Amino acid sequence: MDLLRSLPIGLYLEQPVTWLHQIDPRIKLVWLLGFLLSPISAGPIWRLSLVGWLLLLTLATRIPFRVWRQQMGLVIIFSLLLFLVTMLAPDGLNVNHQTRLPDNELAFVETPVETTVQPTDAPVELAVGALPQPTGYRYVLIQQSRITVTRRSLELAVRAGTLMFVLIYSTNLYLLTTAPEEITAGLDNLMQPLRRFNVPVTEIVLTLTLSLRFIPLVLEEIQNLVRSVRTRAINWKKLGFRGASQVWLMISERLLDNLLLRAEQIASAMQVRGFTSPNQHQVRWYQFRLRLLDWAVLLGAGAFWSARIFWGYL
Repeated sequence: MDLLRSLPIGLYLEQPVTWLHQIDPRIKLVWLLGFLLSPISAGPIWRLSLVGWLLLLTLATRIPFRVWRQQMGLVIIFSLLLFLVTMLAPDGLNVNHQTRLPDNELAFVETPVETTVQPTDAPVELAVGALPQPTGYRYVLIQQSRITVTRRSLELAVRAGTLMFVLIYSTNLYLLTTAPEEITAGLDNLMQPLRRFNVPVTEIVLTLTLSLRFIPLVLEEIQNLVRSVRTRAINWKKLGFRGASQVWLMISERLLDNLLLRAEQIASAMQVRGFTSPNQHQVRWYQFRLRLLDWAVLLGAGAFWSARIFWGYL
């Protein structure tokens, strides 16, 4: 069991270096915001097209299949399960709501007056189901025994499944092809105008960088504790619920102590190296330079939003 290698979400792919790795992180951040914001108030066709574009982008990037299977296979399976569950669930439109109190409590109940209807010469009685339908529209698409799929449930399934897939998949693809230092450097560059409003941009970016660097340490500590518990071959059935709770409480306390110790070591290392404040100790990890490929991808983002405006509501 190796959490640092088998974690399905958020790992950076160092090798092989694809063309998506070489794009400026600010341009990739613009595309990421486009994928995250464009599904808002969009139609089902546009949402399904986003799923197709993301899959085509992954194939065009030529990411190895082993990485694609580990990091993105679970996202696809989870989105498909969410789609099926939402499609087969009741849509909620057939529920009859009845008020607790009558509309007019003070109205007197009057006996209806009996009226006689004169029979016509040729009475005609037609069932509603026998009437010819003007169009081929059907609200209930599939009805087999207990399985009922309506237009409303299918629309909700498409919205839920595609939204979950686009949110997780696009973010994971961005983290897969962008180093943590490039992410923080791009955010620092884009947030420079906020300095005029006395926003501590450098402190925020430094905190984000340390958080991204601290995640592997957390996984390593969890992995070591899990291995230590497995090597002791604890019989959980004999411990019972109370004994198992005490053991897991001790493990959680040990994990917290180890993480605080790691944080203190990082702080001591920064102080020893003369780090006093982010403004006085600048570290540049990435040189921003827009190339021809970056400008082409940026023009593609403009075309993407133009298509969203004209065809996004289909």
